[in-house]
Amino acid sequence: MALVINEDKCARCGVCEPECPNEAIFQTEDAYVINPALCTECKERYGEPLCEAVCPNEGIHGVKDSLYKKCLSLFG
Repeated sequence: MALVINEDKCARCGVCEPECPNEAIFQTEDAYVINPALCTECKERYGEPLCEAVCPNEGIHGVKDSLYKKCLSLFG
């Protein structure tokens, strides 16, 4: 599974960015984004995604690998 930030729920508060131990979350001009190449979902150390745990609006969630792979094939 891969993590994504739901732009409709994201308040752009920035609380998720410093929680990421892999620096996979960054801010663009319009929104916060998770780089799937860097995101490990914190499985190796914490057992759960830290960004998802601290998000006050439940704006971060997982998507199935098949959808993630389809997006990568379309957008690189």
